[in-house]
Amino acid sequence: MIKTKISYLLIAAFWSVSMGIAADWNQFRGPQRDGRSSETGLLKQWPEAGLPELWHFGECGQSYASVAVVDNIVYTTGMIDNIGFLFAIDDKGKLKWKKEYGPAWTGDYPGERSTPTIDGDRVYVISGLGRLVCFDRSTGEQIWKVGTLEKFEGKNVTWGISESVLVDGEMVICTPGGEDASIIAVNKMTGKTIWMTKGLSNVSAYCSPIAVQQGGRRFLLTLVHKLVVAVDITTGKVLWTIPHDPDYGISAVTPTVSDGIVYYTGQGTGGFAIRLSDDGRSYTELWKHPALDTKHGGIVLHNGDLYGSDSKKGWVCISLKEGKLKYHGALLGAKGATIYADGMLYCYDEEGTVALVSAADRDMKRISAFKITRGTKEHWAHPAISNARLYICHGESLMAYDIKRP
Repeated sequence: MIKTKISYLLIAAFWSVSMGIAADWNQFRGPQRDGRSSETGLLKQWPEAGLPELWHFGECGQSYASVAVVDNIVYTTGMIDNIGFLFAIDDKGKLKWKKEYGPAWTGDYPGERSTPTIDGDRVYVISGLGRLVCFDRSTGEQIWKVGTLEKFEGKNVTWGISESVLVDGEMVICTPGGEDASIIAVNKMTGKTIWMTKGLSNVSAYCSPIAVQQGGRRFLLTLVHKLVVAVDITTGKVLWTIPHDPDYGISAVTPTVSDGIVYYTGQGTGGFAIRLSDDGRSYTELWKHPALDTKHGGIVLHNGDLYGSDSKKGWVCISLKEGKLKYHGALLGAKGATIYADGMLYCYDEEGTVALVSAADRDMKRISAFKITRGTKEHWAHPAISNARLYICHGESLMAYDIKRP
């Protein structure tokens, strides 16, 4: 009897390893906001004709948002008849529910842009007009909402609020860009204000913030208009700022943090690395390099190297510690977004090509690629990976592809 139980346990362990590890993708650019999935057991090469499409959902409206995936339910946002909607889609591509949350962005490049953030049984979304909304994850029932631009006297930006909100502990954090309230935190259960960044009155720069732990202190890192900002996440006190002036005020790339080193970038500025002090309250400059001036496609850190696209048509690999350029070439036809899983990079360029790229090879060797033919408008949404599926959004279309290794 004991031998039989041991045999079952060994078989279960074998299957869990051989089938790979599945993981949720609960917010913009994954669980840690770094574009990395912990999943394994994924394809190392794609079929010549492209990845097999598991399903297609074509009713997302106008959207540049990516997806969040929890318990095999996919969440995204879009605009229909000038109204913003949150969608919940099951693992067969069927609509579970859709719920409206108010007027959407109808200015330049109309459509919604915020990826939902999922925390427990709740979903949080901010609209292009700054309306912060909390929903029940199962039913889509709206629990609370805050008009952040109105309440905190914020000023919208040229292409609309585009961040995806951060949930940290009991707080939901976003960037309405108000007077003494560039960044604010509200209670995630009630929407009541917890803190505002007194003395900081800069508008948003399209950046989704990240929480960082350094020397026992937890603080927030983000970019606002012409500044990199560190904020005490408990009190909202601004710890330090760094001038940063990208083209068109676009600082849309969440900073990358590893072992006390912070990398930030922006269109036209190149990239900068700083080292945090032991308590995070100050910093020293390490290096800067013009190559990796990513516009809004995100950065991936893997084995000590930064990967991403420049603001023109190049793709870049550069070391985090020394700023040594290791690759800069025309990997794809245009700039785009980058994520990582199981030793491979997934690159999605603005001409609609999705490529599988070796991250073991510092020359960023392209292994496989195919074209996205569904959807309309710009190819700006970041890819996502969950449960051995690659999700690509393009305009009104959301596609799920099977990337599980047989």
